[in-house]
Amino acid sequence: MRLPYAEPLTVIDAGPAVVPEPPRRGEPGGPPCGICADDAPTVWSDELWTLHPPRGCSLPGTVWLASREHADSFADLSPAAAEDFGRVAAKVERAVLGWGDFARVHLYRWGDGGAHFHVWFLPRPLGMLDAQGMMLPLWEDVLPNVTDDELLAAARGVAGLLADD
Repeated sequence: MRLPYAEPLTVIDAGPAVVPEPPRRGEPGGPPCGICADDAPTVWSDELWTLHPPRGCSLPGTVWLASREHADSFADLSPAAAEDFGRVAAKVERAVLGWGDFARVHLYRWGDGGAHFHVWFLPRPLGMLDAQGMMLPLWEDVLPNVTDDELLAAARGVAGLLADD
């Protein structure tokens, strides 16, 4: 693993706490939920889940999975969605690995941008050892983005493998 930045890095102090925190997308007082508004192209879906390509990303094969229900986190999912998550996550991982020349698929769940449950599947390219572990999202951020059309085509390729599963 290696940071995608030149050393030495300088540690900075964290900013002051902001309490209460500003509302996120999909929360009262915040912007509308983009997932509920169907702003993102859907490449695959079933009764509980939808799968989407990212925008502005450097790793073709990256996809994000969202719950159909407007739930904020794992703890807020309906029992049916919570029970089904492992099954569908495994299907998505197998499809991503089957689509490209990847060593691993990393699963990330960040909840700071929006209040609708979604998880990211980021593929680590085979042989890109600098991007192992927690370094993958850092490298993804600094590598040159591919076009959104390429990301959509890759996500459709992943979705095609999901349909075969």
